[in-house]
Amino acid sequence: MNYLRSILAVTFLLAGGWTAQSQTVGFADAISILAVSCGKDIDKHCKSATLANNGIGQCLDKNQAKISQKCNADRAVVAKLIQERLAAQAAAPEICSRDAAQLCQGVKQGAGHVLRCLLKAQPSVSNKCNTAIDLAGYR
Repeated sequence: MNYLRSILAVTFLLAGGWTAQSQTVGFADAISILAVSCGKDIDKHCKSATLANNGIGQCLDKNQAKISQKCNADRAVVAKLIQERLAAQAAAPEICSRDAAQLCQGVKQGAGHVLRCLLKAQPSVSNKCNTAIDLAGYR
């Protein structure tokens, strides 16, 4: 299973998954990316660390001087991309408010109903809103 995740992560990176077009990353992709560059370091220095409460991340921080440069560099990039994803998710409702008001009149608020409406109306949605939806990881 770890081998399959590693292959998927490498494929993701080589296929351009980590480009200027996709300036954010979700948690699942982050784990896949870090499995490739940090897997050996985790096995060597953090074998007993848990996934809960960021135990592996804390262990890697604690052992940063012993961790490979590739792992440390990728951890920084992935952390930045996750923060950008979270910021994009926070900004998307405001960025898309005009599109939602125009295209989703009468749609019940909450439970993702407006997002679903915007996703269905993609061809009519502004480029700005479509980009916000993509960066937020909703599509």
